[in-house]
Amino acid sequence: MGLLNVIDKFENFVGVNFWTMIFAWINLLILYLFLKKLLFKPLKNMIDSRQKEIDGMYSDAESSRSEAERMKGEYEQLISHACEESEQILKDAHRRAQLKEEEILREANAEAARTIERAEEQIELEKKNAINQVKNEVSEMAIGIASAVIERDVNAEEHRDLINDFINNMGNEND
Repeated sequence: MGLLNVIDKFENFVGVNFWTMIFAWINLLILYLFLKKLLFKPLKNMIDSRQKEIDGMYSDAESSRSEAERMKGEYEQLISHACEESEQILKDAHRRAQLKEEEILREANAEAARTIERAEEQIELEKKNAINQVKNEVSEMAIGIASAVIERDVNAEEHRDLINDFINNMGNEND
């Protein structure tokens, strides 16, 4: 009975009954198993579901961020392409404007050349008309002079030579 004697002395010293302590430990174990079954598992399931929900949110946020970056890249590429296209359109418009300007200048120069040519032809025609008119007047004057000279007894050959010399001299002076 040595063991019971030691337990009795221990109980007297500590003031705890050994069987009460064993029942307390068994009650604690039953309470732990009961709480584990009814409280810890549902709590753990709730925490796990919240963790999955949070992980899903992070995953969605990451996919949204990567999608936003992809869209940003596409947008920047579209803007770059639009800028290049607008520059090309401006260059084409500028080139067409220069070609149109050159065409207008060519047409204006051609028209000016035709106008100058017509003016020169008109001047030449007027000059010929003026020379012919002057020749006619000179011829009439020459005939008048010739008839005055004929009264002086000039023969027909001298008369013709005088008129031709006079007309030729008049034509050379005008040129």
